[in-house]
Amino acid sequence: MTVVYVRRTGMGTQVAARQVLQLAVRNVTSSVYSPLQFGRCHLQPLCTGCRLFCSSSSQSTLQSTQQSHELRPLSRKPATELYLRSLVDMGFTDSQAEHINDAMSKLRGGSATKHALSTLTALFVLGLNPSSVLKLLEKCPELYTVKESQLQPRIGNLRKLGLVEGSLQRVVSHYPQILTVSVKAIKHVVVFLREKCLFTIQQVTDILRDSPAIVMENMGQLEYKFQYVYFRMGVKQQDMVKCRLFRFPLDEVRCRHCFLERRGLYQTPDKKGQTLILNPKLDSILGVDQDTFVTHVANASTEEYDVFKRLMAREWQEEEQWQGSIEVDSSIDDDDDDDDDEDKEEEETRGKSGYRKWRKK
Repeated sequence: MTVVYVRRTGMGTQVAARQVLQLAVRNVTSSVYSPLQFGRCHLQPLCTGCRLFCSSSSQSTLQSTQQSHELRPLSRKPATELYLRSLVDMGFTDSQAEHINDAMSKLRGGSATKHALSTLTALFVLGLNPSSVLKLLEKCPELYTVKESQLQPRIGNLRKLGLVEGSLQRVVSHYPQILTVSVKAIKHVVVFLREKCLFTIQQVTDILRDSPAIVMENMGQLEYKFQYVYFRMGVKQQDMVKCRLFRFPLDEVRCRHCFLERRGLYQTPDKKGQTLILNPKLDSILGVDQDTFVTHVANASTEEYDVFKRLMAREWQEEEQWQGSIEVDSSIDDDDDDDDDEDKEEEETRGKSGYRKWRKK
């Protein structure tokens, strides 16, 4: 290696600088003709760094993707296992827990499990065992969607209406749909039974206990059924509750009554509640199966009653069509009356305005 001493004199400094430049040019030209050395000195460390960087980045991306793919099923699997374990801790068997989980996933997907555990807990607090709860959910899958904050007030409201322990559990087990009805809707039915049908508080409790489906019945049909039995058949509220009237559909009540009436075996009581014949009790009309009613109460054959039911169905259909046409005609007449009233009001206002103008003159 050539060492150049630089003196601090003017001419010496220039000569030394010139020698340094010549040596630098020689090194550059020699490096140009020796690419292997250049690559060793400069490119090889750079390429090695690039390789390390690229390899590390690619490995990190592969590891991150592998971890993301591994974590996704793992994050779902523990949640499902934890939920199934919670159901087993409640008292369900493994098969029952899987059945409940499958039912909820079909009904609402993953969001169904958000309130399911608290809802199931409320049902257990009600006094039901795991088998009863499972049967209840199979009868009414809509209970999976009922929140615990909605379920507790509904159960409390039923207790306030007189359904004590024992009766409440039987009602819920027989008709679990009653827990899907809001407190406001049930209160509306209770007010109707108390104020329009004049049932006592105890009778309303008995109706809810024996005929819980009444809370989901159409109010118009319910009112018509009560009025039909009360006015056409002359039956009092006590006998209605005794025979569990609201368990039977309206068509069946009318059909059996009309069959007896047209055979001369039933008569509508007069204003004093008296009849010329002895009417059969409502319980003996509705509280028996069809064969017993036809043979023992109506003293007829099954063929006769079947023909009568078909004729009555056709008659009722014609009545409904006739009533529908009357309602349409009445609505048209009401519109015409409204138009006439509006014309009269316009004429009156015109006359009044003219009268006022004339008085001002």
